[in-house]
Amino acid sequence: MPKGYVIFTEAVNDRAGMAAYGRAAAPSMAEGGAAVLAVDPAPQVLEGEWHGDRTVVLEFESVEAARAWYESAAYDKAKPLRQAAAVTNAVIVSGFVLPSAGG
Repeated sequence: MPKGYVIFTEAVNDRAGMAAYGRAAAPSMAEGGAAVLAVDPAPQVLEGEWHGDRTVVLEFESVEAARAWYESAAYDKAKPLRQAAAVTNAVIVSGFVLPSAGG
């Protein structure tokens, strides 16, 4: 089963508010099994336009686990802090599993 990834692009307008969000979200992320793969304040755009001034990538065991975390009661408590402190785009994507050479 492929991994699930939650990707946030954030245009932060309240750094203290985002710090409060980080403290509030951390326990739900641990509970949901998230691994923080990237927090980048200056992603290098190769093509097109990129939203925001920070990108965050979280890894979960599956898309279902990622959605369960995002919709959890624990994360619902932290989410309004992020929404008040930044304009955010968020997506869940499925990881890719390379087919085996044997078929």
